[in-house]
Amino acid sequence: MNDWTSNGDPLLTRFRFATVGTGDLDGCERDYASIGYYVRESGAVGEDLAASWGTPGMAGQRYVILSTAGASDDYIRLVETDPVPEYRALTTFGWAAFEIIVDDVHQVHELIKATAFTVIGEPKPLQFMPSIVAMQAVGPSGECLYFTTESGDRSTSILPRPRSLIDRPFILVIAGPDFDALRNWYCDLFDLKRRPLRDSRISLIQTAQGLAPDTVTRMTTAGLRDHGYLFEFDEYPPGPGLIAGPRPCAPGMLPPGCAMASIATVAMDRVAPLAITPPVRRDGLGYDGRLACTVRGPAGELIEFIEEAA
Repeated sequence: MNDWTSNGDPLLTRFRFATVGTGDLDGCERDYASIGYYVRESGAVGEDLAASWGTPGMAGQRYVILSTAGASDDYIRLVETDPVPEYRALTTFGWAAFEIIVDDVHQVHELIKATAFTVIGEPKPLQFMPSIVAMQAVGPSGECLYFTTESGDRSTSILPRPRSLIDRPFILVIAGPDFDALRNWYCDLFDLKRRPLRDSRISLIQTAQGLAPDTVTRMTTAGLRDHGYLFEFDEYPPGPGLIAGPRPCAPGMLPPGCAMASIATVAMDRVAPLAITPPVRRDGLGYDGRLACTVRGPAGELIEFIEEAA
């Protein structure tokens, strides 16, 4: 269902890294290995890279870069941080979840149940696109992962084709208290392809935040240039008696859970004035000598932009 409500030429092309902040890097690496992820690179965060993220405390912290058999150039990056025991998934602003395309969500469900990940949503067709079936789980580091499959005609789907049982992050979910400001910042700045707004009763958010079952929140998605890459924008209502708020974070560290997104762009000149430190060329997997810089977005989220040729 290609019900785009705008058709631009997006200046963001694809995702490069979905970064998870974890208080137990070794344990987290084992958890991802249990669902088919392999280490592609490991090391320590350099002082300059930590400064570019606006997180000087990350200098010297260990990291590993992972991918599955099918995801040759789309990565999950685990970075060790100080623990933040009070953090709870789906309750704070910023990157709320990473959504991963899979070939068979029911098979993935059985796999996940035997791991340290906690299933918080059984496989279920989406309300507005029932051929798409998704489940949700939370890792021990507080990262929320959605696993999604297209059960219908994959040749016409807005979803990418999976290249292995578990493939790559294809939707990054971001939550904030000002839905319009959040959506418009990304869509206007980068000319993303908009999709319809949805007023939804999202049980995952209701449960996590203790909201009434009839609570309606707004959500929508927007498309990047390359097929199958999208943002999802979720409204987290703030106010008296409500728990949604900024992400707790150890001083100088990346946030816990879904910590940061790295995105390829053909418009580095557009993001450079917003950067925490000026763009520089970076080596290593996923950077490959390209210019990169990091921006703090409207919901407090960290977005690392990596240059890509137009």
